[in-house]
Amino acid sequence: MHAEYERRRESQIESIKKTDKKLLREMLYQMVLGRRFEEKCAEVYRMGKIGGFCHLYIGQEAIGVGSMMALEPSDMVITSYRDHVQAIIKGITPESVMAELYGKEGGCVKGKGGSMHMFSKKHEFYGGHGIVGGQIGVGTGMAYAAKYKESGQVTLCFFGEAAVNQGIFHESLNMAQLWYLPIIYICENNQYGMGTSQERAMSSRDIAKKAEAFEMANEFVDGMDVMAVREATLRAIERARKDSLPTLLEIRAYRFMGHSMSDPGNYRTRDEIAKYQERDPIVLFKDSLKAAKVLTDKDFEQIEKEAVEATAKALKFAEESPFPQESELFTDVYA
Repeated sequence: MHAEYERRRESQIESIKKTDKKLLREMLYQMVLGRRFEEKCAEVYRMGKIGGFCHLYIGQEAIGVGSMMALEPSDMVITSYRDHVQAIIKGITPESVMAELYGKEGGCVKGKGGSMHMFSKKHEFYGGHGIVGGQIGVGTGMAYAAKYKESGQVTLCFFGEAAVNQGIFHESLNMAQLWYLPIIYICENNQYGMGTSQERAMSSRDIAKKAEAFEMANEFVDGMDVMAVREATLRAIERARKDSLPTLLEIRAYRFMGHSMSDPGNYRTRDEIAKYQERDPIVLFKDSLKAAKVLTDKDFEQIEKEAVEATAKALKFAEESPFPQESELFTDVYA
């Protein structure tokens, strides 16, 4: 296994050498910002400042950054309830995301969506959906609309591996292939649906191959390798934009935290978590950038400083933003 990991690292370094240095720095910054932002979310949640459920993205940053930073700004994204970092990558400010977590007026949904329902039509970010698999059908409809209107947009639809057992997954993939829709389905396989391991819930655990039942292009990707995620997404984007064809990407990662902040995580051993933390996607990417002579330790210190400052600024904005007026209860309820 170590030989395989070393091979993947060498591949990552080769990919880095072919990529614009400014983009590489921004990718690392977005990964570090996501990590620091989510760590701060955990801290203030424990203080009672964030209500409701709160699902963190720690350990999965390479998936969001690698895939979404391959998109054009006009492309559309829809995701599940683990959506804070993805919202930031799509362009919603950290301030607006943190204020939404606080239920404040300055949030991207005026404080009425909360952790699981980030949304911004301006940034083509359509949630944040709390129903497992519910966004898969909506994302398929978004891709159908893009094709119907000939807008040229690609849709990226994220979901966890537990959603694959929902009927809407199979129905949507069938329609997307049948109707030639420009959509990329990304299964963020973090190997646990709440507290149940994938092997206890899924008879066939090779999720990418499930697309073959619909004659759809598919690929398995190492979700700890941000460059591998980017390259697989670019291939899928070309397929969607050039040929109006869908793709299923199974991107396997591992969440370092519990399913949500209320999850004690007793179903996983410390040894298992530690094993995956050895391949922390941020550390792997930083080390590869250094090996490729693209980044120095001083550069990384500056990125860390910027991410911490951005998170502190977001927290200050959320703390100072007022709560919505009572009249807001009745706005945006109906179209």
